[in-house]
Order: sequence, then C-alpha cells, then structure tokens
Amino acid sequence: MAPSSCISPAPPPPPAPSFQRNLVIPSTKMTLTHTNTSCANDMLLAMPKPQFKGTHSTPLIPTRPCSQPGRSHSHTTRSVSAEPTRKQEQLSASSFSKIRLLGKGDVGKVYLVKQKDTGSLYALKVLSKKEMIRRNKIKRAYAEQTILASVNHPFIVPLYHSFQSKNYLYLAMEFCVGGEFFRALQRRPGRVLMENDARFYAAEVVAALEYLHLCGIVFRDLKPENILLHESGHLMLSDFDLSIQSPSAGAPSIVRTNLPFSRPMLDTKSCANLRTNSFVGTEEYLAPEVIRGDGHSSTVDWWALGIFIYEMLYGFTPFKGTSRDETFELIITQSLDFPDFSNNVYYSGPSSTARSLVRKLLHKDETKRLGSKAGASEVKSHAFFKPINFALLRNMKPPIIPAKSNNAIDAVNFKHVKESLSFDLQKSLAAPPSPPATDDDDDPFADFGSAILHHDIVESP
Repeated sequence: MAPSSCISPAPPPPPAPSFQRNLVIPSTKMTLTHTNTSCANDMLLAMPKPQFKGTHSTPLIPTRPCSQPGRSHSHTTRSVSAEPTRKQEQLSASSFSKIRLLGKGDVGKVYLVKQKDTGSLYALKVLSKKEMIRRNKIKRAYAEQTILASVNHPFIVPLYHSFQSKNYLYLAMEFCVGGEFFRALQRRPGRVLMENDARFYAAEVVAALEYLHLCGIVFRDLKPENILLHESGHLMLSDFDLSIQSPSAGAPSIVRTNLPFSRPMLDTKSCANLRTNSFVGTEEYLAPEVIRGDGHSSTVDWWALGIFIYEMLYGFTPFKGTSRDETFELIITQSLDFPDFSNNVYYSGPSSTARSLVRKLLHKDETKRLGSKAGASEVKSHAFFKPINFALLRNMKPPIIPAKSNNAIDAVNFKHVKESLSFDLQKSLAAPPSPPATDDDDDPFADFGSAILHHDIVESP
C-alpha cells in the first residue's frame, strides 16, 4: 500500500478476520529501572458505587486500590485477602464441575465451570505444566497469576481462585457472559461502532490502563480478543501472560505545562518506570519500537489503544499487510491513512477530533506519542474524551448489552469450540492436588501460589 493522504472513497469491507491473530514469540532480555516508592492511585477511590452485578449472588465489583489493600470506604465493602478463611477449605479441581469448553490455546484451555458447593460460575483456565515446560512459558503463567492476584479494578477481570495439581495449573476467573469484545465487534454492521460508542469503550480501556500503569504494570497485549464483555456490558481486560511489572512501582509525579490555563497532570507513566527489550505482542498491534528492537516502555499500551480505537471506528487495523513481514514494514514506514467518506451521503465518518486522537496515539516516535509525557492523564485530557466523566463510567449504560438466554450456562456469546481428546477436564478434576515439593529446584511450579481471593463487595444503598 503506497502512502497517501486518504484511501479511495467508499472502500469495500475487508474480509472477515480470523478469530485468532498471530502472536509474537517473546524474548527474555529486559532492562528495568524503577524508584523505591509505593504505587498510588487513590484517585480511583472517587469512583461512585457501581450498579451492575456479576455472575454471583452479590455484585463483585473490585474497588480496592493497589496501594492500600482492604481500605475501608463509606459504603460497605469486604477486603481482599489472599488467605482462605477458617470456614473455607482450600479448593482443588474437584471443587468444580465442567459445563463447556470456552476456548483453547497452545498450553491450555478455558472452561465454563460451576463451583459445586456454591453454584457460582467461573471461567477456569487450565494450563498444562508439560506444555509450558516444553514451550518455555512458565514465567508467563507466573506473571499472569501474580498480576491478577494483586490487581483489583472494575475493568480488569477478577481472579477468584488459583491452585495446581500434579499436571496442571488452574486460574478461576470471572465468567463474562458477553465473551470476547472482538466477537461483539464482528456482529456490528460493518464491524464498526459509532463514535460515541467507541468513545465509551475507549474510555474504559484508558481507565484500566491508568490503573495498571499506576501499579507499575505494562499490559503489552491490548486487542479486542483480550477484552471481555461483562454481563452489564462494561469491559474487562484479560490475558496478562505477556504483561510485565516493575519490581517496585514509583509514586506518580506532577507534570506542569507552559500552556496558559492548563491544569497540572498526574504522571502515571512514572509509576511504570521500566524499559524492556522483550519482543512480545500481537503483530497488528505492535508498536514500531518493539519491532525495531529499540526497547519499549508503557507507551506501547497507548500505541495499542490507538490501533484499538481505529479498529472500532473503521472495522480493520491501519497497518495490516499480506504477511507478517509486510505488516511490520508498514507499521514502521507507512503513514497513517484514514478512509475517505467525503462522497458518502449517509455517513460522514469519524470526527476530526477522533482522527486527531488516533494520530497522536499512533505517533511512530514514542517520545512524541500521546501519553509519553504524563501517561493516562495526558490521554484523558484530549478533546475526544471531553464528553466522558471518568469518575462515573461504571454508572453509565454501555452501548452493547450481551445477549443472555434463560440459562446462563449456554454461553451464547462464545464461539463453539470443538473439544479435543488431548485433554480431559474430568480426568483433571479427579486428580489430587499437587503435593508440596521437597526441593524447589525439582519443581519449577513450586512458587505458583494457591489462594482464595475475596474481592470487595460493594452493596447498593
């Protein structure tokens, strides 16, 4: 595709993309720099009481900031604890009954399961230890479990239980009945959202990334496939196996500009003060600095946000080529183009404000990219988000409410995945919990924590 100011008028709809994009194999080299101060995100405490509920009998909407676990609020809450209470037994795979397969990957599968004693529904990720060892993905499993066990935010999928058996690791997470946001996009006319709807979902992603960066976490794999739709229609980020966390998140600093009447901004980028050379992500969403091997920081999440918004507005990503190498070449060298709607009498296309945001997020020079100076505060201050009150996002009605049958276990919003004979959950359920290792050197999974997490429960007045 040759660079041009615009694409030809009324472009034909692109072919429907497959339901799995190509992932880039991660390398292991990284360089970390950080400050020895605690993470702070108390601004999130100003968010009001939510009104949507989860799949449990009471609404399970996390509100605890990462800096102060168990902090009391003016409304009724229960604090998060990584330790089971005396009344609760340590869970194992036999505590759940299988309902259906939701998805599968190269090292494991995700099942919809029901906890036998409570009837609660979960998405149970089952990871094969053998495959993780063979594919050198043990650190990725640790990263996901560690991050999910430490974060607590309404737009991040909650982890409720983690445990292991002799052959498998288990992560029991919130079952989001809406399935992947990617599938929801595919069902929309033209596979696009109207600008106001795209703005709403982009704002929820920004709020989630802001929280992660405040906790020193870089997501690194933002894409519609890694975003789930809660039954309320709100988004939840998932799949943190490619994420990276600074050993010690720095405290946010204040950034002031020389512009008249401008307000000081909280620098969320300073919390995730790390730089790594890992080559990870999904090829259509990779930032130029990742492809060039220059090293990258939290600004890669803002690049991915730009691709995500573009895909919501136009139905395809801006730099996709016919091959992986061509996609990489276009990301590095191709100028950003937008479809031309000037001859369309029915639709004028996204606004100039929306295009301005995407341009600034997709700046190939990461030092000039929106978010590179002050992180989320800088992104939220763009005119595109002016109609959004970020403190009230949880109380706003989402544009898409997932379809539900009378029986929640039907999982109508999930793609039908054929079960293979290579893994039988029922046999896994019958397996006893993994015995304690006598020597950590003999068990690479010895540090995989078993925990029951009690998330804050916010009760409406």
